[in-house]
Amino acid sequence: MLPQTSETDVLIVGAGPTGLALGAELNRFGVRPMIVDRQAAGANTSRAAVIHARTLEVLEELGATRDLLAEGVKVPLFRIRDRDHALIKIDFANIPSKYRFTLMCPQDRTERILANHLKRLGGNVKRPVELIDFDEGDGRVVVRLAEGDEVRTVSTRWLVGCDGGHSRVREQAGIAFTGASYAQAFVLADVHMDWPLSRKEVCLFFSPEGLIVVAALPEDRFRIVATVDEAPEVPPPAFMQELLDRRGPSGNRAQIRDLVWSSRFHIHHRVADSPRKRRVLLCGDAAHVHSPAGGQGMNTGIQDAVSLAEILADTVKGGDPAQLDAWAAKRQRVAEEVVAMTDRMTRVATMRSGLCKTVRNAAISFAGHIPPVRAAIARKLAELDAR
Repeated sequence: MLPQTSETDVLIVGAGPTGLALGAELNRFGVRPMIVDRQAAGANTSRAAVIHARTLEVLEELGATRDLLAEGVKVPLFRIRDRDHALIKIDFANIPSKYRFTLMCPQDRTERILANHLKRLGGNVKRPVELIDFDEGDGRVVVRLAEGDEVRTVSTRWLVGCDGGHSRVREQAGIAFTGASYAQAFVLADVHMDWPLSRKEVCLFFSPEGLIVVAALPEDRFRIVATVDEAPEVPPPAFMQELLDRRGPSGNRAQIRDLVWSSRFHIHHRVADSPRKRRVLLCGDAAHVHSPAGGQGMNTGIQDAVSLAEILADTVKGGDPAQLDAWAAKRQRVAEEVVAMTDRMTRVATMRSGLCKTVRNAAISFAGHIPPVRAAIARKLAELDAR
């Protein structure tokens, strides 16, 4: 339980992968942040499942990369198909990183690993604790938190919002969140199924009705993501099977044996005007949200956090706060580039016009025969251009 009033150098609101990574890294640099989360427990569903090479690189010094590799499935190929016709193959074998693959690891496992490293370094998460509001003044931020029926007050030098796309920290700070919503919804499901293609590749299928993505997960599971006009809030196996039948391989078809978990969600593409406003900082979905195309979201958030940690720790110890402006400017550029890329990918993949689809497929197939283009796409997807 929190004391009625307390002080800290850094208060982190939100303990998803971004908040946990930031908290663990700050502890590694000798700063003991207070971390709060409104949920009574961490995630118990897989949700974000893609971990790219750059994220594995930045988590090395924390020690989390070794644990993630032990938990995940290495997938070295990404292939775009129009049903049974392969358009382009992206091979990560030659990217400039020792992690020459995409790692498929469910988010609950990623959170557990990051939480274990946070605990190993002496940190913890206080739950369930919810931010009410805050005021800035005299070089500090005074934050009111709700813990059950009690209201606690925390005075902090720096407040970091890692509290997701509906960030209360961002809203309270008055930081605009510019962008729009996609008309279509997405459905997501983790299943056991008989799959006719290789578990060593992530498959993105184009079809006249929309896209569907299939990738291997640990424990012989598969992740399915698809665009839909309408769907139940919790899509049943029959709904997901129909999507596979209509959009996936048409020859030797996939067959779902059982459904582990499913969800429907609507997505936006938005970027905060800045990830810093005075003593308030934003990381992860609080600063940028976008299409799941390319699996960039959680990765960009973790990279926000790790890149912030050393700079913020130095600032807390007396360093120049202006270095936080340089961090904010760089992460803003990265966020804008990621949002622009995933928006292009989503719009290309969800084209409705038959002529546009024909031109799209021809262009992608042509690009697939140009090695430098394939290499550039691999680097971009692996987020190595964000170094």
